[in-house]
Amino acid sequence: MASTILSALIISLSLMELMPHHAIADPADGFTSLSLGRSNFVIHKPYDVSESERYSFQNGIHKLWVYSADKPFMSGSNTSPRTEGYDYTSGVWQFEGYASVPSGTTGVSIMQIFGGASAATTMMLRVYNGALSYYRAPIAQNIYDRWFRVNVIHDVGAPKVKVYIDGSLVHEANGNGASSHYFKFGVYAQDGASDYMESRWRGIKVLRK
Repeated sequence: MASTILSALIISLSLMELMPHHAIADPADGFTSLSLGRSNFVIHKPYDVSESERYSFQNGIHKLWVYSADKPFMSGSNTSPRTEGYDYTSGVWQFEGYASVPSGTTGVSIMQIFGGASAATTMMLRVYNGALSYYRAPIAQNIYDRWFRVNVIHDVGAPKVKVYIDGSLVHEANGNGASSHYFKFGVYAQDGASDYMESRWRGIKVLRK
């Protein structure tokens, strides 16, 4: 496969026209958790393998994995395999989940907000050699082989994005415009990707204020 084709398996959650939020002690305070079911997630994976070969859901844990040589989600596509679902149209939204990344997985985005005016994304959380980065800027160290809590609040109106790890604010950045956005989590190969990439997620929530 051409090296320009990046591998990915991502669960996506779309949202539109977010409203400003206020500072809170815990990132989830003041938000209401929405119901999420299997119907909210549509699995997109390499077109030449079965869903069970790249995704599993057991005991409340989403396991997603890809290989750097994997094909995109459909023949002839230049996009990467991914998983998408849950669509909203208004309000203030937040993503929450507990992530685990095995040692050896590197050069990969494990969570992102898709949609932006000047680029395809508004933010990405990537893993490079055991550090969690906002794109290429490290924001948390020693994340391999443990569960860590991820909260992302996107305020389109400000525009601002806040990232909390284990309940602490670790990064705040400007948004990137656009009115339609998607939360994505999973694995999406970036520069310097390892041959095998994996992330596991549990306790996924989409919250609305």
